[in-house]
Amino acid sequence: MLSIKDLNVSFNTRRGRVDAVCGVSLEVAKGQILGIVGESGSGKSVTSYALMRILDRGGIIRQGEIIYSGIDLRNASEQQMTEIRGREISMIFQNPRAALNPIRKVGHQLEDVLRQHAQATRYTAKEKAIEALEAVKIRDAAERYDAYPFELSGGMCQRVVIAIALACNPRLLIADEPTTGLDITTQKAVMDLVLELIRDREMSAILITHDLGLATEYCDQISVMKNGEVVEKGTPQKIFSSPEHPYTQKLVKATPSKGSSIRDLLPDGGNLPLAPRQISEFPLLAVQDLKKTYKGKSGPIDAVNGVSFKIFEGQTVGLVGESGCGKSTTSSMLVRLLDSSSGRILFNGDDLTEISAKAFAKDPRRTDIQMVFQDATDSLNPRFTARQSIADPLKQLVKLRGSALNSRIEELADLVGLPIHLLDRFPHQLSGGQKARVGIAKAISVNPKFLILDEPTAALDVSIQAIVLNLLADLRAKLGMSFLFVSHDLQVVRLLSDYVIVMRDGEIVEQGPTEIVMGQPSSDYTRTLLSTVPKPPSGLTAA
Repeated sequence: MLSIKDLNVSFNTRRGRVDAVCGVSLEVAKGQILGIVGESGSGKSVTSYALMRILDRGGIIRQGEIIYSGIDLRNASEQQMTEIRGREISMIFQNPRAALNPIRKVGHQLEDVLRQHAQATRYTAKEKAIEALEAVKIRDAAERYDAYPFELSGGMCQRVVIAIALACNPRLLIADEPTTGLDITTQKAVMDLVLELIRDREMSAILITHDLGLATEYCDQISVMKNGEVVEKGTPQKIFSSPEHPYTQKLVKATPSKGSSIRDLLPDGGNLPLAPRQISEFPLLAVQDLKKTYKGKSGPIDAVNGVSFKIFEGQTVGLVGESGCGKSTTSSMLVRLLDSSSGRILFNGDDLTEISAKAFAKDPRRTDIQMVFQDATDSLNPRFTARQSIADPLKQLVKLRGSALNSRIEELADLVGLPIHLLDRFPHQLSGGQKARVGIAKAISVNPKFLILDEPTAALDVSIQAIVLNLLADLRAKLGMSFLFVSHDLQVVRLLSDYVIVMRDGEIVEQGPTEIVMGQPSSDYTRTLLSTVPKPPSGLTAA
């Protein structure tokens, strides 16, 4: 169905020509799902944009063939491509909220596609749009038709994007990181839905992802890309069990699996022992019947309802659950960014709920509790250099100035493995892993006793994730901190946590030592979460 031969794509930039794709050759057969795997900057998305002919003005296809069902897409006119896009080849973009128009109802956006490709008239468009929403299993599709994107969850927006992509029954679907940012059960639901629709409609598909576990579960063939080149091809069984290229071996090794340890994720980490830790018998934090209630249109909404747990000095507690279960609300109350409705937060015996969140910002105990936020890019001031971001809490909370401030900043950069020469760069000049290091350095700058980590590796490539997780493990031992590790990735939680709390609908459904909760869960909900973790093909483990 699709044949790409010796594709070369470059971009003209202010610093000269940048080669993004170099000699890529791929084939997709009818009914086949091809996985393209690689880390950020490997050329995965650029390859798909070249195929769709939607490169920006600076992008140029230098050479190569793109043949779809006998049609040379590289030499097709723009009118031909307009007819092909959506009707023959369709795409699910990486960020569903960015792909949807925020000021138009989702039903109207579906109608646009249907009418553009003559799949509906003005009189039938609404009915067919609702049918398209029902096809992707959106409940109350007729009501959702009139919803705006901001009124829908991330998973629901992803389903709308899928509905738009499939509205005209294309023969080839390109899914670019379709599950990024989704919790694990929503991820599985979305991928199972895509797979079901592909099989039912006898379509072909290209799945672009940096998650090797996801690709091995859903794809028939996998191509691994690095620096714009395809470095290895094969079946999921071959790629996962006996990778040949060093880069593929690195990706497989960095992918958390059931039997791996946190050091196993590093290319040369197997011989590096973790520093010993002391876990105190006395709780650093005791949460008692914590609640947070919001006013809703039809009555009060309990975002967090009667949560109780303890965290001991030196301990790491994992907090897991689906989006909307109350994890982030709980974290915000603990770090005192949000006032609770009732309950107690005892920190070193002091009840922090007796002081308002606003007043706590100037409390001396502010330095003891810090947070690493989910998105390193959004949590850093774009107008601050890395040095200024790290300096900010030191100036505000510790009142450091002059040479003492600069010495502390460089000490922190060294501690988190951030090269000194990067300190004077702005966030947009840093990679995802480097921004994550700045965020961690900023959080630990004031020597906190308790650190809340809110999905700190969610948007990172697996190899960068491996480095950041090991960095956190080493810092925990060196600085004697306690962690609350919030995540929807159960394998990552297992690697870092001593104790796990499972939340659902604002309540704790299960908690206990990691090996018990992960190995012998007592809750049906926990078992459901564990069953959704992507598994290697045929029960294989990473080589």
